[in-house]
Amino acid sequence: MNRLRIKHITGFHYGGDVTASYNEARMLPVSADGQLVLYSNLEILPISSQHTYVDYWGSRVASFEILTPHSELSLTATSLIEVRPRSHEDRKLSWDELTAEIQSATEFVEQIRQTRRTDPPVEVIELAQAAVARTADPCAAALAICTAIGESVEYMQGVTGVHSTAAEAWAQRKGVCQDIAHLSLGALRAVGIPARYVSGYLHPKPNAGIGETVTGESHAWVEWFCGEWRGFDPTNLIDIGDRHVTVGRGRDYNDVPPLRGVYAGPYGSTLFVKVEITREA
Repeated sequence: MNRLRIKHITGFHYGGDVTASYNEARMLPVSADGQLVLYSNLEILPISSQHTYVDYWGSRVASFEILTPHSELSLTATSLIEVRPRSHEDRKLSWDELTAEIQSATEFVEQIRQTRRTDPPVEVIELAQAAVARTADPCAAALAICTAIGESVEYMQGVTGVHSTAAEAWAQRKGVCQDIAHLSLGALRAVGIPARYVSGYLHPKPNAGIGETVTGESHAWVEWFCGEWRGFDPTNLIDIGDRHVTVGRGRDYNDVPPLRGVYAGPYGSTLFVKVEITREA
């Protein structure tokens, strides 16, 4: 078990005074299987009242507006979470059984349709089909698909952007965790396996000492359904464990951005982000 304190600072520097901004933040984790939120707080500057709710996908959302002139928007999310190892015992169900379960609930149907960001190129579909052909069941096929995607795409920052699609990342065989997750989702959905995008954090240092603070970053991975939801980190080719903290789930990144909004004012803004993770137990 890990007890992790996460401090996530983000916001925008504007090119002058903004007269009003309207925003949504998804930066605080939720208590769920494998993790318990002991404390969480979101500080917004300039000071603003906020309305909080849980969205359709189960993410905690802070909605707020700032109607006084400001040249910078800054958010600081602080959370303390206990994270436990997850079990990954796959059910050995057949493809026919999976098809029947998919038709039994809306949540599965919603996660089998491609989005603009996940729509896979032909080569990725063929990769997924080859994985299905050499495995015995959907669970084994899903793991093989995500492993193949992770091995095929080099992690590299600066090659893609926040609006990049799976096809664009595949063309370069380079990208970040968001791109690798989108490619994995596209491949899984292409062969009939429901899959969803997960946003959160990954403690980057497995053997960090208690009290040690390290620089982290937002992270993304996937979960697929093969009798139950099962998580995997295709960027690092590891199972989801006690270093992963979940913030939100959705069809793709567009359902779970940490900060999104619109503003009235001069053109141009610069995003800033800083994440610090401390192991406290």
